Amino acid sequence: MSSKQAKAEAPPPLPLAVLLGAQRFDPTLEAIVKKLELKGKVAVITAGWQERESEDDDLAEALNGRGVNLTLHARGEQLFKADVALAAAHSERQVLLRRLQDVYRLRLDHALDAEREVRESKVPESIREEVEEATVETIRTLDAWHLGQCERVRAEFDHKFGPATRPSVLRHHDEIAALIEDCGAVAIAGGHVAVLTNRLLLFGLDRLIGKRTLFAWSAGAMAVCERVVLFHDDPPAGKAACEVLDAGLGLVKNVVAFPEPERRLHLAHSENVRLMARRFSPSVCLAFPARSSVFIAHGKMSHAHGVQKFGTDGEVHSV
Repeated sequence: MSSKQAKAEAPPPLPLAVLLGAQRFDPTLEAIVKKLELKGKVAVITAGWQERESEDDDLAEALNGRGVNLTLHARGEQLFKADVALAAAHSERQVLLRRLQDVYRLRLDHALDAEREVRESKVPESIREEVEEATVETIRTLDAWHLGQCERVRAEFDHKFGPATRPSVLRHHDEIAALIEDCGAVAIAGGHVAVLTNRLLLFGLDRLIGKRTLFAWSAGAMAVCERVVLFHDDPPAGKAACEVLDAGLGLVKNVVAFPEPERRLHLAHSENVRLMARRFSPSVCLAFPARSSVFIAHGKMSHAHGVQKFGTDGEVHSV
């Protein structure tokens, strides 16, 4: 599939997507579902939890027993056991994507160092804005290059192995389609964002979700946006830059999601906030602390509660 085709076939904005703060310790999903007076079943996706995918009792309770777990992670494991050739090719693709991420991360570190050095240098005020914008544009260009390389690798894999047309994949796709048919909404939980995004795309959930109401939080909120951005100002293993991982499902347009900022970000550091806002523009950077939520209907935000927006002034604003 060409880049032009991929863009032409991108899913349209959903009628309603609700992005939420993390649900594990301070859940709000149940109250919002009740507020919307949703009828029928809710398709549940917990693939990011990997082997703990079926441990969804709290989520089932929040949905009043109406949840239908699509078991995407388990299906992926079954698929790769049954289709050894696809499993080997998929593993090889993931290794290549990780190598690309390593190269991108190395280049990104240099670009971010250059941005900081320029910002802290004694540049004449008359040209400071122009010079700083040029360094930010270098980072944007690098991010776009990385996304393009990931797209190329995935397109070559799809062209060569045609996972969407393989009987082994189609069997699961049809079963998932039958399960989701009776569901009026879809809830996507968090966990390992790369695993979650891969399973969602492998089984075509970007299409199967259709016009259903979508609830997503943590890694789920990251995955449904147009690009997945990894971030952590205090990672366990030393310093880590804010980096683009790959494209997401693209169901929520013009938003970059930053879950659990209270654990992962120093939002008081105005220069970092300012850089992220400028770097990912025209998309809006939204942070989702505990108990936060925002409704996005046909691409427009409303009913925001506790959601934080990164400003190009370096400040964090309420939505």
